[in-house]
Amino acid sequence: MNINGTLVAQAIVFALLVLFTMKFVWPPIAAALDARASKIADGLSAADKAKAELSTANKRVEAELAKSRAETTARLADAERRGQAIVEEAKAKATEEGNKIVAAAKVEAQQQALRARESLREQVAVLAVKGAEQILRKEVNAGVHADLLGRLKAEL
Repeated sequence: MNINGTLVAQAIVFALLVLFTMKFVWPPIAAALDARASKIADGLSAADKAKAELSTANKRVEAELAKSRAETTARLADAERRGQAIVEEAKAKATEEGNKIVAAAKVEAQQQALRARESLREQVAVLAVKGAEQILRKEVNAGVHADLLGRLKAEL
């Protein structure tokens, strides 16, 4: 065995191995590496897209929260205004009712004062008749002297 022959045979076997590897082994490995690289790239792009969507969703959530806060503040202010209006309306009604009660009380007081005056006039007339009776020591007939007593009441 000659070393040159062995070296040439090994070079030929090596070349056949390289050709076989390049023809049959390398393409599936390269395809698998390319597929894996594309899957990684797709995953990274999906992650970037999800991150962008998350950012957009966060912005929309913040906008909705701000809108809700503003709406809540507006509703609270509106409710407070309505409450104040109701209180003012109740105060006005209470004042009006109070004024009506005071007016009715004044009218009632005037009527009672008139009744008291009439009663006092009647009593003064009776006392005057009694006084006159005492003075005259005889009974004065009230039916006979009704006209005189009426004038006496009118003067009082």
